[in-house]
Amino acid sequence: MPAEWGVDDAWVRTRTGIAGRHRAGPGVSTGDLAYEAARLLLPGGADGGDDGGHDRAGPGPGAGTGARVGVGTGVGAGAGEGFLAADASASGAAVDAVVLATATPDHPCPGTAPALAARLGLGPVPAFDIGAVCSGFVYGLAVCRGLVGSGLYDRVLLVGADVYSTLLDPRDRASGVVFGDGAGAALIGVGVPGDPGELLAFDLGSDGAGYDLITVAGGGARDRARPRAADGAAVREDTYFRMRGRAVYQHAVERMTASCRSLLTTVGWDPAEVDHFVPHQANARILRAVAQRVGIGERRCVTHLDRVGNTGAASIPLALADAAVRGRFRTGDRVLLTAFGGGLTWGTAALRWPAVDMRAAVNPGADGVPPGADGGPPPQLSNHRIPEGRKRA
Repeated sequence: MPAEWGVDDAWVRTRTGIAGRHRAGPGVSTGDLAYEAARLLLPGGADGGDDGGHDRAGPGPGAGTGARVGVGTGVGAGAGEGFLAADASASGAAVDAVVLATATPDHPCPGTAPALAARLGLGPVPAFDIGAVCSGFVYGLAVCRGLVGSGLYDRVLLVGADVYSTLLDPRDRASGVVFGDGAGAALIGVGVPGDPGELLAFDLGSDGAGYDLITVAGGGARDRARPRAADGAAVREDTYFRMRGRAVYQHAVERMTASCRSLLTTVGWDPAEVDHFVPHQANARILRAVAQRVGIGERRCVTHLDRVGNTGAASIPLALADAAVRGRFRTGDRVLLTAFGGGLTWGTAALRWPAVDMRAAVNPGADGVPPGADGGPPPQLSNHRIPEGRKRA
């Protein structure tokens, strides 16, 4: 940490629960992290795909990419149709659409998802970004469930990826000690109702009245549409990430708590019946406060932020993957996900853990980073997916 911040690791751990965070290397973008996540979920697909003219820069030392992301892909299984074989996943037909959740797209225009699909060699599949900030992965799960449940597609690739280091003001200690870079991916596919892996229900919400609590004011259309100064020069807004911490804390705790309670009522689960609670990895104090208010004990809470920090839309899939690789989940376990982000947005999802075969996955290291995360060869995982509750006729 920069000396001018005037803090040490002990101070940061006490206030946030974060002991480490990872930064993407120079020249590594959100699209690059998303690509690494997806290619580890789809072994062989990326190697044979069209790179789209992009430079395949490595993650750089300590970046939250590569193998870390590969573990992040083991979050689903095709219980209704069996496991998706590695050789099948390598073909473009194995993925019918791509959804990328991110607050740090490679460009304001175009979206990053189409380029990701091209780099993976998936062919002319539909691909688009969604911008729900840190709620993006939960929103993405709901979108993918809708795409599959409607019968439009059999398999949708969902990636949550953010490179917050590109937005952070180097003078902003409060944000600098919290945010890290990372990406995680999942496949959502058709299945049979009642099978493990079923996405049961969602509770989503937003409150635009609080849009100014988490912002990057500059760089968008509103900033570019501002009147010019008398001398004709454009007056630009602040292009760094800004967050009003105290207000965000209050909203995050209240919104996620209410959303969890509402969804538990919808699916008929008592808090004591939740096997695993996986909140967005924002801050240890927020996680504890929400769990306590919902009535879920600390031992059932999945946390990963102590090793990677707040990775935005990637935080939930990375936390799920870390717990799965460590053998924490069992087939059929009741899992509750919840998140809160800029917008303001929030969302909660209830699912049953799939029959994931983690024997093919690598074991994480002492800091939760599997071998290869710092630029070495990425591990290969079994292909798994979370089935939707209806199977196409």
